[in-house]
Amino acid sequence: MPRKPDVGAVLRETRSVCPVCLKNIPAVLYTEDTGRIILQKTCPDHGFFSVPVWQGLVDFDRWTQGSEPLPPGSGLSCPENCGICSEHEIGTCCALLEVTKRCNLRCTYCFADGGGEDELSFEELKAAVESIVCQCGSPLLQLSGGEPTLRDDLPALVRFAKEAGCSYVQVNTNGIRLAEDPAYTEALARAGLDIVFLQFDGTRDDIYENLRGHPLLQTKLEAIRVCSDLRMGITLVPTVVKGVNENNLGELISLACSLAPGVRGIHFQPVSFFGRVPHAPGEEDRYTLDQLMADISDQTGIPLDSFMPSRCDHPLCGFHASFLINSDGSLKSLSSITHSASSRGCERDNREYVARHWRRPPEESVPSGSFSDEMDFDTFLYRLRHQSLTLSAMAFQDAMNLNIERLHRCSLHVYDNGKIKPFCAKYITPVL
Repeated sequence: MPRKPDVGAVLRETRSVCPVCLKNIPAVLYTEDTGRIILQKTCPDHGFFSVPVWQGLVDFDRWTQGSEPLPPGSGLSCPENCGICSEHEIGTCCALLEVTKRCNLRCTYCFADGGGEDELSFEELKAAVESIVCQCGSPLLQLSGGEPTLRDDLPALVRFAKEAGCSYVQVNTNGIRLAEDPAYTEALARAGLDIVFLQFDGTRDDIYENLRGHPLLQTKLEAIRVCSDLRMGITLVPTVVKGVNENNLGELISLACSLAPGVRGIHFQPVSFFGRVPHAPGEEDRYTLDQLMADISDQTGIPLDSFMPSRCDHPLCGFHASFLINSDGSLKSLSSITHSASSRGCERDNREYVARHWRRPPEESVPSGSFSDEMDFDTFLYRLRHQSLTLSAMAFQDAMNLNIERLHRCSLHVYDNGKIKPFCAKYITPVL
């Protein structure tokens, strides 16, 4: 059991859970002289725990400016009794629906611990979609698993979801069936699928062998080709794991630029330890949001001030940055143009921002203006739609680093037996 260290000032009090028994317990955020931010907590049954949540590579106070601390007396029943309640501060931007537990991979890391046989019937899924629309308005619906493309009726579900009132529909997939069964992929496109959220961990097969158990790079690239030909927007989704692919981020971004406009963005997910993981995490395994930003900056030359805090969730949950792709493959930052300072009541704005950047725009003729810094407005708009790339991230929480202040600001929700739950509340599991 770790010994409680002598650290600096308390930044704020919050609540968390014991990583052993998941009991709701008090927690504090401390700052060290180095700028590192540490979450500390003590379970009366299992003792003291400490985990870094920020490494001091980006100014913490500036990044979190405007975020409010957890009010005294709130968050006492999170996440055990979770379902969106009066304490929750943000509505639903994206709603996730698990359509199967089946999977055609056995990944080292899997938040859903896929691989089982459980799945709802098509009629049950239709009822779930109707419930989501009733409770959440017109969300961006994420169809997930397991591996959702193992369902032959997925195109019909996509069509039903659009007809039921979901603003946009996205499939979270490893891409294997999309690459190997183009007719199935075409059926998804005809059904109205807006976004392919493609598991894509890097540019080398050793990365896939480590994280997914197979050399999948060529399969992933074929999935991108098929989806791009069908004019579906593709977002690459790497799980970033220290010692595996954190040094491959620059190459991944370069590859994404070369695959535009089919590839619309990259959504980085720093590894979190919930669901299926290979081992109990130590401090050396932690990869924080500011580490991710610093590594991207170091490997690409993108200035750190190009990254903006999450538009709708808590600032520590993620970032976004938008760029034009220049003819030489370099990136021109647009974040100062596209950033919105609004943080509350922004679910619809955030949903439209996601759709605008991740969906494939309609085909249109190339304007005659020069693609230079002095380009005319029509040329700029064309490039924004067809020659741009969005980088974003979501730093999911696990039982070690869960901060209920963050949980109350979650806009990514999961349908669970009639309830709508914050993502990190739904999938949290003991880690020690």
